[in-house]
Amino acid sequence: MSEDQNNNTDLARRRFMGGLAAAAAGTAVAPGIVLVATAEAKPAGQAVTSKVRWGMLIDTTKCADGCDACVRACNEENGLTQHDDPLRDAQWIRKVEVKNPDTGYSHSFPVMCQHCAEPPCADVCPTGASFKRADGIVLVDKHICIGCRYCMMACPYKARSFVHEPLHDQKSYMPRGMGTVESCTFCVHRVDNGETTACVEACDRDGHKALVFGDLKDPNSEIAQRLAAYGGTQIRKDLGLNPGVHYKGI
Repeated sequence: MSEDQNNNTDLARRRFMGGLAAAAAGTAVAPGIVLVATAEAKPAGQAVTSKVRWGMLIDTTKCADGCDACVRACNEENGLTQHDDPLRDAQWIRKVEVKNPDTGYSHSFPVMCQHCAEPPCADVCPTGASFKRADGIVLVDKHICIGCRYCMMACPYKARSFVHEPLHDQKSYMPRGMGTVESCTFCVHRVDNGETTACVEACDRDGHKALVFGDLKDPNSEIAQRLAAYGGTQIRKDLGLNPGVHYKGI
């Protein structure tokens, strides 16, 4: 190999390694090896703040059995095509049914990404693709997700899906990609535009009003006032993850 070829190879190698360093995000993959990322939660000039923490309160006593308005709204809003095949379909929200074996009482309610204050998905992600914004919304940066699915194994709520197939007719505000992991985003594109989530809007439209979305840190917000008055339960609170999603009636 000539000297010029060697120089070109070294230059290409440096550019490749530089690209890796720029694409990854502050995560230790092994002792002495740390990936450093530049993934941005929002476009420049639209910074989020830790003075806000977005959350949701789900009143399971108002969640009607057989109703899937929230699921359908999520699918439509985010361009999730359903094939009635659990192995292929993304499930950002799913309805689950729980039953008390002692009394026989059962009811259903939606489960989605719980947007934990201490998200285990972000802890295990080797590239920093899974991350939490300052305002508490947990997201996946599809540009640096390598599809390892460690986050799916770490999530105790089974709230993440893997994209197995090529995608078509995607929403411009919600890019997706084959070989990446995804989950509920709290409709971040709506939140950043001052709107509520699609699932809350659909539940209100159907007259159930079982979902409330808002700022958990604002004592004047509806969600904070309801939690103060009636309380709420976090699923698997014992794990110490401090989810942003609270439930009433479970």
